[in-house]
Amino acid sequence: MKNLKNISIYMLTVFTILLMSSCTDTTDTFSVSDTDPVVLSDLAITDIELDAVNTNNPAITLNWTEADYGQQAAVKYSIEFAGNSDFTNSVVVATITGNTTVTMSVNELNAAAGNAGLSPFEWNTIYARVVSSLGTQTGLPVASNTISFNVYPYFNYTFEDYYLVGNGVAPGWNNNNNNPALFRDSGNSNLFYYTGYFNKASSDFSEGRFKILETRGLWQPQWGVVENEGSDTPKAAGDIAGNPGTQSSDPGRFGVSASGYYEFTINFSSKKYTMTAYNATGAANFTGIELFGSAATTTAMIKSTFDGHIWNIPNIRLVPGDLQFKTNTGAVWAGTTEFSGQATLNGGSIPVVVEDDYEVWFNDLTGRYIMIPLNL
Repeated sequence: MKNLKNISIYMLTVFTILLMSSCTDTTDTFSVSDTDPVVLSDLAITDIELDAVNTNNPAITLNWTEADYGQQAAVKYSIEFAGNSDFTNSVVVATITGNTTVTMSVNELNAAAGNAGLSPFEWNTIYARVVSSLGTQTGLPVASNTISFNVYPYFNYTFEDYYLVGNGVAPGWNNNNNNPALFRDSGNSNLFYYTGYFNKASSDFSEGRFKILETRGLWQPQWGVVENEGSDTPKAAGDIAGNPGTQSSDPGRFGVSASGYYEFTINFSSKKYTMTAYNATGAANFTGIELFGSAATTTAMIKSTFDGHIWNIPNIRLVPGDLQFKTNTGAVWAGTTEFSGQATLNGGSIPVVVEDDYEVWFNDLTGRYIMIPLNL
């Protein structure tokens, strides 16, 4: 017992000494200092014409000197591009930690030029710099010198487009029959609409059905409901599935329980759809609609024989400018967003931002339109 008591006293003494030592620790506080600006090297070439075919090839390599904040700390380097030397509305095109070089592919440089607000298919000047900083809070940021170079970007059409197929819609189960396009929301590129006539030719369980294709002429990728075929009873709302979007097997079919007008919505982000009846009673029945404006030669649109409220032009050359839709009654409809949107009566002008051959669709029930470039 005496020995145990002595050991306890000894350990208590050691603990007290250690505690006092920790309270009087005089280890130096971690501190950093401002770095001199890093030096971004000029490029060996100053004119870069981007090739829309070989998009994975390297386009440029940027090199700069190492920042020195007075400590062995990981330094983050943000590469900024802008359309002017003041870096108004600049964009960060790459972020590197620890290294002092970055190589950008043709596709990456083209996207960076577009994000910086530079126009496609013409020579533009890009201004570049590197901003060094410390930590996740980007502390003590210091900008490098500025270099510039000229670039000729191509246009990068980043949207996905989708098409109807099935015995409940115009093309039947033909995946390459001028399949109508879904109308993309102008503010949410994952949200699509189709308001129109859906046909259920008989009471057969497999009638009044449809799916969504991503490419005409190909059965995959395709989208439908999560239920397997045979268990895919038509519903007003539910979850979507895709091959190969969510699974390796084909999904079930969307459908209607009776012929009529419906509004179909599908969200490829939330993986949800809705199918609700639409009252088309009293809707105007136009006998003709023209596409006109500075972006195109005035062209008559083709009225669907399956649904008289759906109009399209399979192929028309558009140039930068504006467009509107004009009905046989003289009413003019237009929106304000490129590629897709919702037109209203006397609603302005639809901008065309890049020249190409386009497929154009218009729905006179809702005013929704979509213009799909065929070569971009």
